Amino acid sequence: MTSPNATQAMRILVVEDNPKVALMIQVGLKGEKYEVDTVPDGKEGLRMAQAGNYDLLIVDVMLPGQSGLELTSSYRKGGGTTPILILTAKTATEDKVAGLDSGADDYLTKPFAFAELLARMRSLFRRGVLDKTTLLTFADLELDTVSHKAKRAGTPIDLTAKEYALLEFFLRNKGSVLSRSIISEHIWDYSFDTGTNLIDVYINHLRAKIESGFPGKLIHTVRGVGYVLRKE
Repeated sequence: MTSPNATQAMRILVVEDNPKVALMIQVGLKGEKYEVDTVPDGKEGLRMAQAGNYDLLIVDVMLPGQSGLELTSSYRKGGGTTPILILTAKTATEDKVAGLDSGADDYLTKPFAFAELLARMRSLFRRGVLDKTTLLTFADLELDTVSHKAKRAGTPIDLTAKEYALLEFFLRNKGSVLSRSIISEHIWDYSFDTGTNLIDVYINHLRAKIESGFPGKLIHTVRGVGYVLRKE
């Protein structure tokens, strides 16, 4: 299947020290008509990311020289806006949240099928991450994805790691109804039990912080479906 972005000759940087994994990704993406560069070292990967005009960075967590999380954090602190997909062998929720908090836009757990990698990339493209903005806004709400600071009507809002990840996901999908399964996939993991009320609890915590004391609700419940970020 040919990538829907094939005619754009998108450039992708793969930072992966496992030669077999790097080759698999490179060959597969070139088959999808992407232009691909690979590098096995974190420090060299950061240098290339900062110097090159890439449309997407695919970064492994465990790298020589500099970890993928350090690479991502340094890249974001330097003003880099290219979307980043983290590859990790770690499945704990804390590790995935750490990846998102370092500045990554999504994560993929190893081992993975190449088709799943393409699906994640398409999801990033659909979510509009490629607008390269570091300031996400909706109404009087602002979220800086570099400093991870949130404000509403100029008032700072203190967020936990999961609350930040939730708010960023809502802002990148404003106006779209997000089911609990979609939220759990991006904020927790595939094995998360969506039958529990944990997602609702976290969303209620987020609502309290971004809505309490401010005029107008932002996160609305769509009964039987999920949640949506929209104006009243």
